Amino acid sequence: MSILATKDTHVVIQGGLAGVNAARRMAEFRYMIKEPLNVSAFVYPPDAGKMNEVTYGSELLTIPIYKSVAEATSNHPEINTSLVYIGADRAYAGTKEALDNSNIQTVSMITEGVPERDAKLLGKHARKLGKIFNGPSSIGVISAAECRLGVIGGAFDNLVACKLYRPGSFGVITKSGGLSNEIIWICSQFADGITTAIGIGGDAYPGTDYVTYLELFEKDPQTKVVVIVGEMGGDLEEGVAEWYGAQKRRIKLLAVVSGFCQESLPKGMKFGHAGAKEGLKGEGSARAKSEALKKAGAIVPDTFGGLGSAIKSTYDELVKSGQVIPVPELSPADLPRLPKTIEQSMKDGEVLVTPLITTTISDDRGEEPLYEGYPASELINKGYGIPHIIGLLWDKRLISKQDAEIIKRILMLSADHGPCVSAALTTIIAACAGIGLSQAVAAGMIMIGPRFGGAVTDAGRWFKHAVEHNMTVDEFLGYMKKNVGPVPGIGHRVKSLRNPDKRVKELVSYVKSVGIPTPHLDFALEVEKVTAAKKDNLILNVDGTMAAVLVDLGFPVDSLNGFFILARTIGLIGHWTDQKRQGSRLIRLFDYLVNYAAPKRREVPPLQ
Repeated sequence: MSILATKDTHVVIQGGLAGVNAARRMAEFRYMIKEPLNVSAFVYPPDAGKMNEVTYGSELLTIPIYKSVAEATSNHPEINTSLVYIGADRAYAGTKEALDNSNIQTVSMITEGVPERDAKLLGKHARKLGKIFNGPSSIGVISAAECRLGVIGGAFDNLVACKLYRPGSFGVITKSGGLSNEIIWICSQFADGITTAIGIGGDAYPGTDYVTYLELFEKDPQTKVVVIVGEMGGDLEEGVAEWYGAQKRRIKLLAVVSGFCQESLPKGMKFGHAGAKEGLKGEGSARAKSEALKKAGAIVPDTFGGLGSAIKSTYDELVKSGQVIPVPELSPADLPRLPKTIEQSMKDGEVLVTPLITTTISDDRGEEPLYEGYPASELINKGYGIPHIIGLLWDKRLISKQDAEIIKRILMLSADHGPCVSAALTTIIAACAGIGLSQAVAAGMIMIGPRFGGAVTDAGRWFKHAVEHNMTVDEFLGYMKKNVGPVPGIGHRVKSLRNPDKRVKELVSYVKSVGIPTPHLDFALEVEKVTAAKKDNLILNVDGTMAAVLVDLGFPVDSLNGFFILARTIGLIGHWTDQKRQGSRLIRLFDYLVNYAAPKRREVPPLQ
């Protein structure tokens, strides 16, 4: 048996991420004892209507999130317990909401730093309602083989080591969360383990005192002994001594009180817990508490280190008297275990997993991304720039300084082409419609295709085809006319021989000045001489120039449109930002920009 946390406990967790982490630890415990997860709902108003995911063994459970405790209990009437993981400034209201709910009988507050006044009021309110308010600053409650509230007990391996998969005979009540796990372990090593362990929290005014829990343990026949761990400060331990000495009790009481070091330190010093403070006149001293407990009949070891042997001798007496029958220990093979993750199974050499994808360009599993094996920070610190990253990620090579300069110029020259081209116009319209940055820019990107910007890859493909097959310009133009159509990269709606594209002239001039081999650019310029002679706007445009130069630099043809997309993204972000800065309003075409060629108004015929 157990107290507070039983197999019939069903939980709502009030709070965000910390509460979700607690639910995951609680799920590990329930998986260990082969019981379904008992967390029914979360209450976290910012995420109301959503779901939290909790791993249970090899399953992934989804648990609903509600706006209020009332809504959670209305949808899950089995809920009878609340765990509070709300911030200290809001914990009072959330805890009172849970206490006032007729379904909930127990509230355990994990929150630290709760104002003392709030803690006093909540404790008083819980007692008035006949309910349990545990905490604040509680690590939780755990009952072996039944229920875990919070993260008390530690990681899964510790749960197994402490034999929490089956009940023992010892109850535990502590102020210290850390020591609660240690006492649970000691009980499992020197005796048969625990029934229930409760962390009441180390604040000056806990919601529930030791005596309330001792009375519950007294009524639990499975619990034969209760271990309490107290500390200097307050008078809870004196209350235990008074209760235990008032009459003969069924349970045995073992107690240790920390804080004897205070005798060597200035009076009034505060230790780790808010309540761990001896009075200036020695009130609440560890020695006085220990003496009172001894006088009441409790077993009080001289030091904390003597607790293990005291637990063992007490357990041996219970076994000898027949009050406890030892349980056979499980073999290592029979101990509970969590399913291994794929990562751990692979590390242990137990499974072979076929990768879903293969990447050959980057690896971000270490401290920083590696681009084709080169650490990003080293590339930065040694003076490499964006063009070099493009070379590594797009073509798996560290390009030269000269090639990087050419790519930089390509990106700068093609970053934007004004607001009237299709991609920029689409982005502007989206921005004026209130569309977000990523969606508006994506809408503009969709406009990049065979008629706008998308000619870079096609131009590179056909110029490369011509050079690889040693075609003359006439042979190439004849082949394109017969098999493909207009030559990609040739022609412009606005620019012509009389109004040349300064971007093309700049790029061609620089590439030629550095003296690199440019067979594809040379061929494209020869094509331009023939096509421009037929019509003066059939010039080599910026797409065709970029394509020829990039093929000359050795970039794969299929990557070439990427340069236009990357460059033009800079401009599209600029247009979106510009419209937002202006506070531009929704755009609607003027009627005079539309040729309404539909039939004039006419009579609708009768329906046949």
